[in-house]
Amino acid sequence: MDRFTADPTASVSKACRGRGETMAAYRFFDNDSIDWRALMAPHWQQTQQRMEAQPVVLCLQDTTELDFNDQSAFGLGPLSYEAQRGMYLHPTYAVTPEREPLGILDAWMWAREKKDKFGKRGDPKESLRWIEGYERIAEMAANLPATRLGYVADREADLMPLMLRTQELGTPADWLVRAAHNRCLPDGDKLWQHTGAGELVGHISFAMAARHGAKARTVRQQLWVRQVELRQAKARLSAPPASSCTRSMRHPAPSRSNGAC
Repeated sequence: MDRFTADPTASVSKACRGRGETMAAYRFFDNDSIDWRALMAPHWQQTQQRMEAQPVVLCLQDTTELDFNDQSAFGLGPLSYEAQRGMYLHPTYAVTPEREPLGILDAWMWAREKKDKFGKRGDPKESLRWIEGYERIAEMAANLPATRLGYVADREADLMPLMLRTQELGTPADWLVRAAHNRCLPDGDKLWQHTGAGELVGHISFAMAARHGAKARTVRQQLWVRQVELRQAKARLSAPPASSCTRSMRHPAPSRSNGAC
């Protein structure tokens, strides 16, 4: 562990000292009695202890691809392209508003099934990871009364079932989701136009790093705040319970609250 901690990006053979340590490391990885959740449990506990000392903690969620293409591994599934092979990882990362990292709180990990002849997958809805991610944070909020928790997610989490679930739980944690849908409001207006028509409350500026086809630049964004009511799309609220995700893996929460799956 000291070797890997000293050089986290190194390969197994480079991090270890000689063939003996390398073979021992691979035997450890191949041991079926070692569960990744058991390895992460002390880290999850320490993360929660660090959160207790903070007045505000942001709980960031996003999904990344673990690309194992061209590698001999079992249990893989397709990624963004059907020809790619790997797994998906969806962690919850706790940081302070000052960007101090506190640790990982939760993780979903799964491999997709291949599409059938109709272009459909047999997996449960992957959007459940966003809802259950909030449920885990809501459970932690009960044990952190002096810490204000904020759930932060990208546009994939712009889901009406997620918003309804936060209300069902009494909104024990704040949530901030990037809007992906210009939803219709009850009075006929559109969400984005209605929000941007109000009084400007301020702006933020930040540096955007260079990426493929775009140079580094400073981005300036304006901020509005409006309270709105959204229509409930009842026909789209049905979803299988999280416990039915047989191919997904997450760490078991120490307790359940308000009937959370």
